[in-house]
Amino acid sequence: MNLEKICEQVIALSKQTGNYIKQQIVYIDEHKVESKGIHDFVTYVDKTSEKKLVAGLTNILPEAGFIAEENTSQRKGEIYNWIIDPLDGTTNFIHGLAPYAISIALMKNDEIILGVIFEISLDECFYAWQDSKAFLNGKEIFVTKTNKVNNALIATGFPYSDYDRIKPFLNSLEYLMKNSHGIRRLGSAATDLAYVACGRFDAFYEYSLNPWDVAAGVIILKQAGGMVSDFRGGNNYLFGKEIIATNSNVFTSFSEIVLKFLF
Repeated sequence: MNLEKICEQVIALSKQTGNYIKQQIVYIDEHKVESKGIHDFVTYVDKTSEKKLVAGLTNILPEAGFIAEENTSQRKGEIYNWIIDPLDGTTNFIHGLAPYAISIALMKNDEIILGVIFEISLDECFYAWQDSKAFLNGKEIFVTKTNKVNNALIATGFPYSDYDRIKPFLNSLEYLMKNSHGIRRLGSAATDLAYVACGRFDAFYEYSLNPWDVAAGVIILKQAGGMVSDFRGGNNYLFGKEIIATNSNVFTSFSEIVLKFLF
């Protein structure tokens, strides 16, 4: 399997679908927004984009199945499955606010082997595949070399409906506000991970996530020299609904802080 060639095809598909999304932003209003749950929104743009991605990815790799946010395909592959978020940052999108992104990952058995994140508003495409470098619009990217949490710029996200851990989470925010360069909340986990990969953030953590939020970002970050884990330091970050993602220098100290507050 030529992963580089497949990645090129996925990039082209993500940009084509991203152009559709960008064209639709002027047509979105509150009457075209549906609610899947508390603060969890979906539009016809999400659904149509996913259908476009499913069709295009099926042409690229017919034997692969899908794990997709809007469930437009129920097909599961024996070896390969695409994990896709057709519009990560829907709340941003419906308010005309950046960032919002397409996230596409290819999983072989239980391993992510390819990832593409297309941040639509800035026309930035982040990508990597197994054993490759990590790239942003054709240029190699790297995580930062920051070696202290005190000097780190940290990204996070807020839960939409799972507030069981909100108090310890807010306590962690207070600590990090006082003991870092600051905290940013962009509203797109895929973009957060891409920004750690390219050195705009030093660390990212969030809970109540889904595999399509993080799958592509994980491989891009790893190939850029970063590290990922769940809150306990294990590998259950894809389906475990929580993730820590940092450069390699602050991983241990940052993980200790998250563990202290959230367990």
